[in-house]
Amino acid sequence: MRKFLMAALGGTVAGVVLTTQVAGPLVAQETDKPNVYEQLDLFGDIFERIRSQYVEPVDEGKLIEAAINGMLTSLDPHSSYLAPDAFDDMRVQTRGEFGGLGIEVTQEEGFIKVVSPMDGTPAAEAGIQAGDFITHVDGESVLGLTLDQAVDKMRGPVGSEIVVTVAREGVEEPFDVSIIRDTIKLTAAKGRLEGHTVVLRVTTFNDQTYDNMAEALKKSVDEAGGMEKVNGFVLDLRNNPGGLLTQAIKVSDAFLDKGEIVSTRGRNPQDSERLNAEPGDLAEGKPVVVLINGGSASASEIVTGALQDHRRAIVVGTKSFGKGSVQTVIPLRGEGAMRLTTARYYTPSGRSIQALGIAPDIVVEQPKPKPADAAAAEPESAASRSRSEADLRGAITNDTMSEDEKRVWEEEQSKAEEAAKLREDDYQLAYAIDILKGLSAIAVAE
Repeated sequence: MRKFLMAALGGTVAGVVLTTQVAGPLVAQETDKPNVYEQLDLFGDIFERIRSQYVEPVDEGKLIEAAINGMLTSLDPHSSYLAPDAFDDMRVQTRGEFGGLGIEVTQEEGFIKVVSPMDGTPAAEAGIQAGDFITHVDGESVLGLTLDQAVDKMRGPVGSEIVVTVAREGVEEPFDVSIIRDTIKLTAAKGRLEGHTVVLRVTTFNDQTYDNMAEALKKSVDEAGGMEKVNGFVLDLRNNPGGLLTQAIKVSDAFLDKGEIVSTRGRNPQDSERLNAEPGDLAEGKPVVVLINGGSASASEIVTGALQDHRRAIVVGTKSFGKGSVQTVIPLRGEGAMRLTTARYYTPSGRSIQALGIAPDIVVEQPKPKPADAAAAEPESAASRSRSEADLRGAITNDTMSEDEKRVWEEEQSKAEEAAKLREDDYQLAYAIDILKGLSAIAVAE
């Protein structure tokens, strides 16, 4: 039975890939429990009564589909039935281009909870945040709907408008957010140079992730002037809901030379699997900091757990989402499929993060955005500004620096001030870069 291994956050994606495995066709198995057949007879009786006596004619296919989905969703939040169109959408999503809002969602207490908005998507640009609850779609409550039904309401033609009502922690009243649906084209990984640090931003784990990341890493290292000019790497997995397990393994392996990456354990011991790293470290032993938050889930947690357990990276940020289960997508007759939880995964040290998440080595909260009127505050007065020796009238000059040395010093100061500005835009990332700067300074001193 051919399998495509995947690992993604449970729930349903309104424009993002799910974490799953794909297995062969479902084969019916006999059961030795006679009461099961009695229950099936009961189901048949109820089905016939609904079909013949319900107040309005019903679609028999939809009745069966609803029964199947109800059976699966009663197991856990991540098992469900995929109708043929939803199954097609899932396969398209793993290729990295699809239509939608660009959010990963799950269901909690009857409402739709945003696990993470994807970078550069309509949802992210509209200000949707991880942890938001969507209570209404176009004025209609989602309470009482299944996750798939709620997501269907959020789908629509590219270019059309949708208004979602959002309840957010710390905000007293729910508020409406208008989003224009668009085709989501995800670059799974991007890279950039911040001073002497290479920042690798991985937004999802699809077919393109490892190749995108490896290319971005090489380009950034070349831009820095070679690996000897790089002081370390930041792997930014914040708000990454997961994706293909195979890609999570490749990304982990990119920074490891040996050792276990992850193990999966199913109901049957023979289904257990242990996956190991192969020789080769794209970072060539340079220090690594991994950034995570509450929107980092599943495949993101696999990478984080592997690098943390092997002491290959310092993990910074806030606790991750805590999805430690693996789903298998099993094709069914009629071109649909079922997504079924079939295993738990474990980090190299043998820990399961299911419902617990990964705790960062250094907890760093991201400050809440400043109010819009803060930017209009009065500028700092001359009296309150800090002063130095150079500001004093008649101060003597420094006689130990040549003009060239002074110019280099001024350039370094300018770079330091630019780096400080990053703290206002992304405090967690600035903190991670500062860690690498400190490690680099220690290495130089030694």
